[in-house]
Amino acid sequence: MKIRATSHIAIGVSNMERALQFYRDLLGLRVTLNDPNENPGGQLSKVSGQGTRHGVYLRWEDGPDATFIVLSEDRPTSGGPLKINQVGIHHFAFWVDDLEATFEKVKAAGVPVVLPPTTFDSVAYGEPAGKKVMTTLFKDPDGTVIQLDQRV
Repeated sequence: MKIRATSHIAIGVSNMERALQFYRDLLGLRVTLNDPNENPGGQLSKVSGQGTRHGVYLRWEDGPDATFIVLSEDRPTSGGPLKINQVGIHHFAFWVDDLEATFEKVKAAGVPVVLPPTTFDSVAYGEPAGKKVMTTLFKDPDGTVIQLDQRV
Protein backbone atom coordinates (compact mmCIF):
# COMPACT_ATOMS: atom_id res chain seq x y z
CA MET A 1 0.00 0.00 0.00
CA LYS A 2 1.18 3.50 -0.82
CA ILE A 3 -0.51 6.47 0.83
CA ARG A 4 -0.96 9.38 -1.60
CA ALA A 5 -2.46 12.11 0.58
CA THR A 6 -4.65 12.83 3.57
CA SER A 7 -8.31 12.45 2.58
CA HIS A 8 -9.95 14.48 5.33
CA ILE A 9 -9.85 15.52 8.96
CA ALA A 10 -13.05 14.99 10.97
CA ILE A 11 -13.66 17.34 13.88
CA GLY A 12 -16.45 16.81 16.39
CA VAL A 13 -18.05 20.10 17.41
CA SER A 14 -20.62 20.97 20.07
CA ASN A 15 -22.23 23.89 18.20
CA MET A 16 -22.17 23.94 14.40
CA GLU A 17 -22.98 27.63 13.93
CA ARG A 18 -20.17 28.64 16.30
CA ALA A 19 -17.79 26.21 14.55
CA LEU A 20 -18.73 27.61 11.12
CA GLN A 21 -18.06 31.14 12.32
CA PHE A 22 -14.55 29.95 13.19
CA TYR A 23 -13.62 27.61 10.30
CA ARG A 24 -15.57 29.32 7.50
CA ASP A 25 -15.74 32.97 8.50
CA LEU A 26 -12.47 33.41 10.43
CA LEU A 27 -10.15 30.89 8.74
CA GLY A 28 -11.74 31.27 5.29
CA LEU A 29 -12.56 27.65 4.45
CA ARG A 30 -15.28 27.12 1.82
CA VAL A 31 -18.39 25.04 2.62
CA THR A 32 -19.01 22.43 -0.10
CA LEU A 33 -21.74 20.42 1.68
CA ASN A 34 -23.95 21.29 4.63
CA ASP A 35 -26.31 18.48 5.64
CA PRO A 36 -28.11 18.99 8.98
CA ASN A 37 -29.44 15.42 8.93
CA GLU A 38 -26.52 13.57 7.40
CA ASN A 39 -26.72 9.79 7.42
CA PRO A 40 -29.70 9.44 9.79
CA GLY A 41 -29.73 5.84 10.96
CA GLY A 42 -26.91 5.04 8.53
CA GLN A 43 -23.50 3.46 8.94
CA LEU A 44 -21.81 6.42 10.67
CA SER A 45 -24.58 6.54 13.27
CA LYS A 46 -24.08 2.83 13.95
CA VAL A 47 -20.32 3.30 14.35
CA SER A 48 -20.59 6.32 16.65
CA GLY A 49 -23.56 5.04 18.64
CA GLN A 50 -25.19 8.43 18.12
CA GLY A 51 -28.39 9.49 16.37
CA THR A 52 -28.30 11.93 13.48
CA ARG A 53 -25.43 14.26 12.85
CA HIS A 54 -25.06 17.63 11.22
CA GLY A 55 -22.16 17.26 8.78
CA VAL A 56 -20.45 20.20 7.11
CA TYR A 57 -17.63 19.67 4.61
CA LEU A 58 -15.11 22.48 4.10
CA ARG A 59 -12.29 22.89 1.58
CA TRP A 60 -9.50 25.31 0.79
CA GLU A 61 -8.79 23.81 -2.64
CA ASP A 62 -10.33 21.37 -5.11
CA GLY A 63 -8.94 18.22 -6.70
CA PRO A 64 -9.21 14.46 -6.48
CA ASP A 65 -6.68 14.19 -3.64
CA ALA A 66 -7.31 17.60 -2.04
CA THR A 67 -7.66 17.30 1.73
CA PHE A 68 -10.87 18.59 3.30
CA ILE A 69 -12.37 19.01 6.75
CA VAL A 70 -15.61 17.52 8.05
CA LEU A 71 -17.27 19.23 11.00
CA SER A 72 -19.56 16.79 12.77
CA GLU A 73 -22.17 17.79 15.33
CA ASP A 74 -23.61 14.57 16.73
CA ARG A 75 -26.84 14.60 18.64
CA PRO A 76 -26.40 14.22 21.53
CA THR A 77 -22.89 15.70 21.82
CA SER A 78 -20.41 14.31 24.31
CA GLY A 79 -16.73 14.44 25.19
CA GLY A 80 -14.13 17.16 24.96
CA PRO A 81 -10.94 17.99 23.10
CA LEU A 82 -7.63 16.35 23.90
CA LYS A 83 -4.84 18.42 25.37
CA ILE A 84 -1.48 18.72 23.61
CA ASN A 85 0.47 15.43 23.79
CA GLN A 86 -2.42 13.33 25.09
CA VAL A 87 -2.99 9.99 23.41
CA GLY A 88 -4.96 10.45 20.19
CA ILE A 89 -4.98 13.25 17.66
CA HIS A 90 -4.49 16.35 19.79
CA HIS A 91 -3.94 18.96 17.05
CA PHE A 92 -3.53 19.43 13.31
CA ALA A 93 -1.75 22.01 11.18
CA PHE A 94 -2.18 23.96 7.95
CA TRP A 95 0.51 25.43 5.72
CA VAL A 96 -0.27 29.11 5.12
CA ASP A 97 1.31 32.07 3.32
CA ASP A 98 0.05 34.73 5.73
CA LEU A 99 0.65 33.38 9.24
CA GLU A 100 1.17 36.72 10.98
CA ALA A 101 -1.90 38.34 9.37
CA THR A 102 -4.06 35.31 10.23
CA PHE A 103 -2.70 35.29 13.77
CA GLU A 104 -3.65 38.95 14.21
CA LYS A 105 -7.14 38.20 12.86
CA VAL A 106 -7.77 35.27 15.26
CA LYS A 107 -6.24 37.17 18.18
CA ALA A 108 -8.51 40.19 17.48
CA ALA A 109 -11.48 37.80 17.44
CA GLY A 110 -10.62 36.69 20.99
CA VAL A 111 -9.50 33.19 20.00
CA PRO A 112 -7.43 31.56 22.79
CA VAL A 113 -3.75 31.51 21.78
CA VAL A 114 -1.60 28.52 22.77
CA LEU A 115 1.64 29.71 21.10
CA PRO A 116 2.16 33.10 19.43
CA PRO A 117 4.11 33.14 16.14
CA THR A 118 7.43 31.47 16.89
CA THR A 119 10.22 30.49 14.50
CA PHE A 120 11.82 27.04 14.65
CA ASP A 121 14.38 25.11 12.61
CA SER A 122 12.60 23.17 9.85
CA VAL A 123 14.53 19.91 10.39
CA ALA A 124 11.41 18.32 11.98
CA TYR A 125 9.59 19.01 8.69
CA GLY A 126 12.01 16.76 6.81
CA GLU A 127 14.23 19.56 5.56
CA PRO A 128 17.95 20.10 6.04
CA ALA A 129 18.85 21.89 9.28
CA GLY A 130 19.12 25.65 9.02
CA LYS A 131 15.87 26.51 7.23
CA LYS A 132 13.10 28.08 9.31
CA VAL A 133 9.38 27.57 9.86
CA MET A 134 7.16 30.01 11.77
CA THR A 135 4.40 28.36 13.80
CA THR A 136 1.42 29.51 15.83
CA LEU A 137 -1.16 27.50 17.76
CA PHE A 138 -4.64 28.51 18.92
CA LYS A 139 -7.92 26.85 19.92
CA ASP A 140 -11.18 26.49 18.00
CA PRO A 141 -14.49 27.19 19.83
CA ASP A 142 -14.51 23.68 21.36
CA GLY A 143 -10.86 23.84 22.45
CA THR A 144 -9.35 21.78 19.61
CA VAL A 145 -5.81 23.04 18.92
CA ILE A 146 -5.10 24.34 15.41
CA GLN A 147 -1.56 25.03 14.19
CA LEU A 148 -0.49 27.23 11.32
CA ASP A 149 2.94 26.84 9.69
CA GLN A 150 4.76 29.12 7.24
CA ARG A 151 8.21 28.73 5.76
CA VAL A 152 10.35 31.82 6.36
